Parts: sequence; C-alpha cells; structure tokens
Amino acid sequence: MFSLKALLAKPFASYIIRKEKKWIDNPIETQEQVFQELISQASSTAFGADHDFISINHHADFVKRVPIRDYEELKPYVERVVAGEPDVLWTGKPLYFAKTSGTTSGAKYIPLTKESMPTHVTAARNAILSYIHETGNSQFVAGKMIFLQGSPVLHEQNGIQLGRLSGIVAHFVPEYLQKNRMPSWETNCIEDWETKVEAIVKETLPENMTVISGIPSWVQMYFEKIQQKTGQKVGDVFKNFNLFIFGGVNYEPYRAKFENLIGRKVDSIELYPASEGFFAYQDKQDQKGMLLLLNAGIFYEFIPADAFFDAHPTRLTLKDVKIGVNYVMIISTNAGLWAYNVGDTVMFTSTKPYRVIVSGRIKHFISAFGEHVIGKEVEQALKEAIEGTNFQISEFTVAPQITPESGLPYHEWFIEFENDVADVSQLAAKIDAALQNQNSYYFDLIKGRVLQPLKITMITKNGFQDYMKSIGKLGGQNKLPRLSNDRKIADKIYNLNLIK
Repeated sequence: MFSLKALLAKPFASYIIRKEKKWIDNPIETQEQVFQELISQASSTAFGADHDFISINHHADFVKRVPIRDYEELKPYVERVVAGEPDVLWTGKPLYFAKTSGTTSGAKYIPLTKESMPTHVTAARNAILSYIHETGNSQFVAGKMIFLQGSPVLHEQNGIQLGRLSGIVAHFVPEYLQKNRMPSWETNCIEDWETKVEAIVKETLPENMTVISGIPSWVQMYFEKIQQKTGQKVGDVFKNFNLFIFGGVNYEPYRAKFENLIGRKVDSIELYPASEGFFAYQDKQDQKGMLLLLNAGIFYEFIPADAFFDAHPTRLTLKDVKIGVNYVMIISTNAGLWAYNVGDTVMFTSTKPYRVIVSGRIKHFISAFGEHVIGKEVEQALKEAIEGTNFQISEFTVAPQITPESGLPYHEWFIEFENDVADVSQLAAKIDAALQNQNSYYFDLIKGRVLQPLKITMITKNGFQDYMKSIGKLGGQNKLPRLSNDRKIADKIYNLNLIK
C-alpha cells in the first residue's frame, strides 16, 4: 500500500544522518564544545558561583572545583529549585521535574529545562531514522505505533510541571506521528496499569500495529493479554509488526520469551534514556552497542569502576577511554546536573564511533523488570519486617525469578534463619510492603501486576557457607552479594541442594 509518509521518511532519514555525521566524525571537539557551552551558560547560577565557574577553562579546572555527586549530595541545590528559586543549577527555572524513585530518601526530582527537554525527543526520533537509513525499511511509519508509558497527567509545584519522564515526553510527540500513535490520550491517562493494559488491548486489536515500544516487562504483559484474548501469536494478530523498541532493562532474558509470544523474530532498537538525559541509542542492527550522543547538551566523564571508591579516582574524558573497560559514567548537563553520578556502569564496544553497552550499576542491584532495587533497600526492608518478631536472620540474598513455572515473575529471597521457622508467609508480606514503600518502581510493578509479591526460599543451616566454599570464596574479605540481577547464585544454590 502506497504511503507518502513512508516515502518521505527515507530522504528525511538520509538528511538527518548526514547532519549527525558531523559530530560523530568529530567526537572530541564536539564534547569540548559542549563542555565550554555548559560552563559559560551556568557561570551566573548559584552553583556556578559556588564552584567558581568563571575561572574554569579546562577539564582539569572543572575536576578541581566540582566534586562528583550523586542525587543525595546534590539535593540541597535541587530543593532550592523545587521551592521555586531561579538560577540555582541552570539559568531560570526548569520546565519540568521528572519524578523518579529515590535510593535513600524517597522520590527524586530531576530537572528538565527548555534546553534539555528537546534532546529527549530528538534522540528518540533519530533512533528510528537511523534504523530507516540503515535498513531501507520505512513502511512501518504508515501503520500504528504503540508506546507503553506512564500517565501524561502532570501536577504543578511552584510553577513547575511534575510527572514521570515517559508521561512528560508524551506531550512532545511530533504532530506527524499523532495520528499513528497509540494508545489514545484517554487510555494513556489511566493510572491503574492492569485496567490500562486491558484498554490498550481493546484499542489495538483491530489496528495495523507496526511498531511496539516499551520496557520489556510491561510489553510482555501486553503480549500475553493479546494471546489470551485471541488464542493467536502476536505476530499473527499484527501481521505487519516488525519493529520492537525498548530500553530500561536488559532485553536478553526476555528475547526467547518474546520470540515465542510473537511467533517470529522482529527487528529491535535499544535505547538508553533516563530522566537525567537521553544518552545513547542503537544505530546499527549488526553491531553491539549504542551510539553515545555527544552533542545533546551532556558532557561525559568516565571513572574505571574498580577505582571508583578510591579517595581521588581519575576522571577520564572521552579521548582516554578504552574498549572493554567497565566505567562509571559521570554527566554534566544543560538541565543543571554537575559531575553527577547516575549510578550506571558502561563499557565501550567501539571508539569509532563511540558506542556503549550498559554493563550494570556501580553497586549490586536488581532491575530485571525496571525496578532499580538496591542493596540498602532490601536490607532496610528486612530490618523493618523482623522488628518485634522472633525471626533471626543469618544471611540472605535476592534474585529475580523471570520465568516461574506458573504465575507472574517475582523476587526470590533466599534466607538462612538462625532459629526454627515454620511459616514465612507473613514475613514475606511484611518485607514486600516495606520494599514497596521505599521503591516506587517496585510498587508500580506489584500494583500493576507485572510482578507478584516476593517469595522466601529457606536455606539449610550453614547453606551460604557451603555456597561460598563451593566457589572458593569462604572467609577473608569475601561477602555474599545481597542481591543479583541474574540467577547465577540462585541456580548454584539449587544445584547444591541447599534448599531447606
């Protein structure tokens, strides 16, 4: 079927790729220009004054004056912005705050400015155009595209709009995509995820769906409901569905499950978006890694992960990075984040051009479903749950169970108790409630029935010692990880028959 939009997409993609090639071919100069522009524009801000931006000429000056910070350390400045004060971290006031899960003190408020907001939209667009340019496939732009995302309903706080990043971005969908975009605005505004997915299924079943996008765990739930409704594979229901766009979590654990649900292989594009910035997207179907966006108002620094906790770790710029090294990524942005640790670790797969994969988090974590659960959260949840009870915990670790034999996925808690325990169901419920209270992503996944509440698996007496011994790490400074983003430890525990 002829489509003018599909026809025009190819020359537009070629034009954009030629334009992008200018900075791709000049990566170091591009980053230096971004650095100088950021320092110049922010020199009159409160943060700029406090850190003597006016005298910063080179990266070495920046390193001396601006220490690495995470959200908690930047929070005093953010709170001033939230209170409505202008010219604190960036000139003027932000357009939005992306509300995201905090790691130590509840919600985080990440500013989005008039300079930073367009980069999120442009990057998503260019990821699709890059795919069109590479493959020559543009027919999908004539069909319907679904973006599974948070509610676009925003709330105002001191003159600044507040919401989830995906909901904010929904306000910036280009006009030429509005007719193709699904679900409807009304459906997108439904807060209850289960109700929302049912409405999305109803809306999309009769449509010519060609592109489906979202975090894999949410999309899986959508696919399963499609299959339940129709008794058919998703690829048979949507015969022209040929492109899956994802980000947020590692797709590999889901790939086999998705191909089974779809009934065939489809092309995919990986994105690396975050509230703090849109960092990279997959620009080649046949190469590993995502193109690091160097002209998007973000200046990058990299610290080798194994040196990150040193007193004064070396902060590398792009010109000094090496392929295959695990780096903590530090960013400074035109939203007012300065030498900011987003917590991610990356590895370069290429330096011509610069491509990265997300290798994990600098601390142990679970984010198999996009929940970003960290060690402090599981430890605090367990502490709260056993207060006032007779439970005595010897050791524990947590792993995701992505493909249970029945029911929804869940977090599996392996716990070795000091005392005899008959029933752990109430303890599991308490831990789950405490974890939901700390982590809004986990809360959303439980509430939306993407995950079921956690389950406790009891370990035999000295079982964890036996595990550590089996891997040659018994004693000394060796510690059992509190949580893992895979089932390597879990599988080993089962294989060693350490289950009580």
